[in-house]
Amino acid sequence: MKKIVTMLTAVLVFTACNNQAKQEALQKAKQVTIDSINAVAAAKQHIADSMHTIIVRQHTIDSMEAASRASSMSSSQSSGQATPAKKKGWSNTAKGAVIGAGVGAVTGVLVDGKKGEGAIVGGLIGAGTGAGVGAIIDGKKKKKSGQ
Repeated sequence: MKKIVTMLTAVLVFTACNNQAKQEALQKAKQVTIDSINAVAAAKQHIADSMHTIIVRQHTIDSMEAASRASSMSSSQSSGQATPAKKKGWSNTAKGAVIGAGVGAVTGVLVDGKKGEGAIVGGLIGAGTGAGVGAIIDGKKKKKSGQ
């Protein structure tokens, strides 16, 4: 009888240790998931901040151009009516950044086995590349209209 009690005690001790290891592994997995979610949230916030900066800069440039046009129109017109300035759309730089971010995120998800990381990395690379290409196009249009 003593042997059976000893064996049962040993089995219970091993089982308890095994459960503790499983609990620690589960806690580590939970923490890794939380860290991944926080990293994705931080990257999304960074992208949103970058896009906000681009939009604010474009709005400032548009406002300055509209004010310049309005002052040149008022000085050149003899009649009292001013024609409303056309609202300018997105610049090619902003369009390129948005399109590049979307395409890069989708490509990153398809290429990388880790869906979240692939989307973030692909989105950032795509946004940078798209903004660069858009800036080149904007520069060429500005140069062409200036000639």
